[in-house]
Amino acid sequence: MERLLDCDCEPSQISPLTLAFVGDGVYDLMVREKLVCTANRAVGVLNNEKVKMVCCQAQSELYKRIEPLLTDEELAVYKRGRNAHTSHTPKNASVADYHSATGFEALLGYIYLKGDLERLKSLFNIMTEENF
Repeated sequence: MERLLDCDCEPSQISPLTLAFVGDGVYDLMVREKLVCTANRAVGVLNNEKVKMVCCQAQSELYKRIEPLLTDEELAVYKRGRNAHTSHTPKNASVADYHSATGFEALLGYIYLKGDLERLKSLFNIMTEENF
């Protein structure tokens, strides 16, 4: 099991919104790395492509690709994130997409904090195989 830092934490004890906070960063970094390694483009073009992939609607759609592959534990984490009460109202997304994206990010944060980079990479590759 591996992470960028070796801080001690127990992902199952972390709130779903905090997991989503981590998952947002993890997913953003993975998308950026994939975009940069796919083609050398201007930063503005890279950012526009990244924004398309990290928006709530895109994350909600990507979740649907991996849902059948999730373990019971992973599905429970997603549902905790999806059902978490937030005080934020989405501006450019439906409430359903926003909640689904929050669950998606919580799932990625959980897998990352568990240190299961192979699982994270595997799911990412499945989610993005049509986008690159």
